[in-house]
Amino acid sequence: MPVSIPSGVSVTVADNVITVKGPKGELKQAVNPKISVEVKDGEINVTRPSDEIECRSMHGLYRALIHNMVVGVSEGYTQKLELVGVGYRATSTNQILELALGYSHTIQIQLPSEVKVEAVTDRKSNPIITLECADKQLLGQICAKIRSFRAPEPYKGKGIRFVGEEVRRKAGKSAKV
Repeated sequence: MPVSIPSGVSVTVADNVITVKGPKGELKQAVNPKISVEVKDGEINVTRPSDEIECRSMHGLYRALIHNMVVGVSEGYTQKLELVGVGYRATSTNQILELALGYSHTIQIQLPSEVKVEAVTDRKSNPIITLECADKQLLGQICAKIRSFRAPEPYKGKGIRFVGEEVRRKAGKSAKV
């Protein structure tokens, strides 16, 4: 299945390295020499030499990576995290995200320059961290790192979760009769 190139995005292939440039930035990806990538007629075609298991899996992987790069540089990716818990706070200044998560100290994270961060705290609602980036892999990695500081727990539901995520709740201890 070919990947269509939207207007404003340019794709070049040289020495098994694909470079995608667009309004949101520039991304590069090295491709295995077994997989061939061609750009023509506003589409990117990824082909494999044979139907071996290794070639089929790499074919799907590189096609998905290239599609994510094209979408990232044209539209970008956004992820929202919600801090659920009493006293949990988030503030952002420049590329530093500061989290108060119930520990004896605050946690400060230096984010890469490619990622835009915004922390919003409204009264009567949970703090929300909004992260934007053109690189889907980098964004997912940073979200996983932030979430690992206080993963949602099943008894009270406290922790850092994605907006709209359902946390499976467990019943607590039952009293002896």
